[in-house]
Amino acid sequence: MSVEPAPRPSGTLLPGVALGIRYMAAAALFFSIMSLLVKVAGQRLPVQEVVLARSSVGLAICVYSLRRRGISLWGERRWLLLARGLLGYAGLSCFFYALVHLPLAEATVIQYTNPVFTAVLAAIFLAELIRPRDLLLVLVSLGGVVLMTRPAVLFGGLDAGLDPVAVIVALAGAVFSAGAYVTVRRLSRTEDPVVIVFYFALVATAGSIPLTAVNPVLPTGWEWVALAGIGVVTQAAQVFLTKGLREEQAGRAMAVGYMQIVFAAVWGLIFFAEFPDFWGGAGALVIVLATAGLARRG
Repeated sequence: MSVEPAPRPSGTLLPGVALGIRYMAAAALFFSIMSLLVKVAGQRLPVQEVVLARSSVGLAICVYSLRRRGISLWGERRWLLLARGLLGYAGLSCFFYALVHLPLAEATVIQYTNPVFTAVLAAIFLAELIRPRDLLLVLVSLGGVVLMTRPAVLFGGLDAGLDPVAVIVALAGAVFSAGAYVTVRRLSRTEDPVVIVFYFALVATAGSIPLTAVNPVLPTGWEWVALAGIGVVTQAAQVFLTKGLREEQAGRAMAVGYMQIVFAAVWGLIFFAEFPDFWGGAGALVIVLATAGLARRG
């Protein structure tokens, strides 16, 4: 007679909710707090200075982890690792710029288009299968961005939407992030995950230092707290994300990840009086549904 394994305890927080789901919800919360802190710090500080604070903390953590485990920092496929670092740095810079210049929820939603670009780039560079329906979902997702932006050439009679320059930068960030994910898929066959993250942090730190030095702005009181908090909450979010993906199926985990958009909308409303309008909400819904549909298809 077989014996069913005992269910894993869910703990006292959110009883009855699966452990992986709670980890993913915590990751979404901490990522949304990171976005809030970036927007707070970016009100006066240059974006590259905020990027430097974020990447330098990650760099220190990676060096400590690799040294402690006795693993070489430099990896095997160094040129591809360097390319991953450059793509990640570009994606992070664009995303932080979008967080400062767009409402929090909208910037977060546009960043969430990166899975559709990942599917296209993986088909091109990794020969992964992409179906006609997947391409349709890509176009639908971009249509959601158009609804949020409402360019005058298409919506001449309506009020202007989001800043088109900031939207283009946000979309570029999603594309760069997708490129980084594709290189990670290739590198994961031969490289330690922390080595891959190390190159991202190293390139982002090295790239942001000279750009920060061009126009340095000394942080003041709460700005120091925000900069330090960005590094701390991002690390916490990464830990919860890793645990959540280990405990939960990818499709369900990604669905919970969309809570980050809800949290971002709440922070935007509380701290910046950002009220999404009908078209912005409609565009965000289209993007979420299209991206979720693509994720369900693997």
